[in-house]
Amino acid sequence: MSNGTRPLRSSALAERSRRVVESDGFNLAVFCLIVGNAGLLGIETYSGAVGQWRGELKAAEHVFLAAFTAEILLRAAACADRPRDFFRDPWNLFDVVVVVLALTPFARENATMLRLLRLARVLRAARFLPQLRIVIVAVGKSLPGTVSFVLVGALLLYVYAMVGWVFFGREDPEHYGSLGRAVLTLFLLMTLDGLGDAVRGGLEISRWSIVYFASFVLLGSFVLVNLLVGVVITSLEEARELEDDRARDVALTGAIGPGDPSALLLARIEAARRALDEVEAGLAAARPHLRAGAADERRAVGVPDR
Repeated sequence: MSNGTRPLRSSALAERSRRVVESDGFNLAVFCLIVGNAGLLGIETYSGAVGQWRGELKAAEHVFLAAFTAEILLRAAACADRPRDFFRDPWNLFDVVVVVLALTPFARENATMLRLLRLARVLRAARFLPQLRIVIVAVGKSLPGTVSFVLVGALLLYVYAMVGWVFFGREDPEHYGSLGRAVLTLFLLMTLDGLGDAVRGGLEISRWSIVYFASFVLLGSFVLVNLLVGVVITSLEEARELEDDRARDVALTGAIGPGDPSALLLARIEAARRALDEVEAGLAAARPHLRAGAADERRAVGVPDR
């Protein structure tokens, strides 16, 4: 009897907790807690306030920690009937890590670690701001492209730094006296900082230095930066599509019920419907060209147009 009632109890607990977690009031309350935690961290940067309200600030920190712990427990209870779903959400994992580490004796005794963990709670605000969540996901998706960008930029800096050391090392040792100095100088030139002074100094050494600086600025400041912007924009579009799909799945699951076995089937049907809509849109766009091609073929064989 107990084995049969246990799933029913977990489902009832999950349903009640889910209604609370998915409510606008709960999300607003947690967001206010995050903002309050950020304000508390800001107040603690003033030594006068800490000296005057040390006890009150310490008590407020314990209140925030208890509130965030209760929030995590409530979110876990909302997934009591399907625990795997709780750990599939990366935001839940991030929240658990931040809260659990803050409760450990090591973090409680290490002031620096505790401040960093409390600062990490501020990042949880992205959970309640869809646009900020899209940006964070886009940054994560752009990392592979950014690594390639860094490798190409490092190769470009190395080549131009060696060329600058060969041609300007003796006359301008302050900026090109070694590979490290030349790399630092060129890295600053990528931001166009001090470009005029660098060009004037190079022209005093050789008039051909204008080719060196012009080609480096063209490749480093324009081509590479535009490539990086393209990578970020592409990742941003992918993150926005993922967020739209996530919102659609959440709405579909909420309409059907998280425990309904037909939810997955209907989600697949919805995905197939979207794919068919895209195919129909492509055919509609290509229909004028197909008609024009068919008319040309009829004229070629001598068939009159209707």
